[in-house]
Amino acid sequence: MHCKDEEYDKNCLVPTFKQSSIRVMVWACILKGKKGPLVVLKYPEGKGGGINAQQYQELVLEAEFLDFWEDMKSVNYGIAFQQGGAPSHKAKMTLKGLNDHKIGIFPHPPSSPDLNPIECVWRKLKKGIRTWSHHPSSLHELKVAVQEVWDAMDIADIDKYIDWMDDIVKAVLEANGGHT
Repeated sequence: MHCKDEEYDKNCLVPTFKQSSIRVMVWACILKGKKGPLVVLKYPEGKGGGINAQQYQELVLEAEFLDFWEDMKSVNYGIAFQQGGAPSHKAKMTLKGLNDHKIGIFPHPPSSPDLNPIECVWRKLKKGIRTWSHHPSSLHELKVAVQEVWDAMDIADIDKYIDWMDDIVKAVLEANGGHT
């Protein structure tokens, strides 16, 4: 029941948070002891909001990732590339491009974001942006905020997430792929 004198009583209000209409899509890669490139793209509007395989290959893999991969491969032979389950990651064009560059794919079960250490990095990145000195009010400010938070992220924190993977995989195996 609603009483007129309760309309602005703080005990009767439920706070809501409006999501910003300014969005970006972020891609980055990590390796034990190193942050790879960070790619900040304007968020594509429309169905799904993602990028297609051609955009992924041109804007991310070819533009940023390949040089990093070659540098890391020469230092750390035997590394594999782990992607999430986005359609552009699994597209035939993407897989062919990775195969052409002899980039081995680390298997990643579908619907298993906890098995990818970068998910923890995304949470940390979002938290850092929320605590930025002021809420970004333009696409440029948001891109700057993302880059600043990424640059400030301590590699020891990222390594911690990577180090947890052995325990997480063990728990998933013990649960026969079920909840842990």
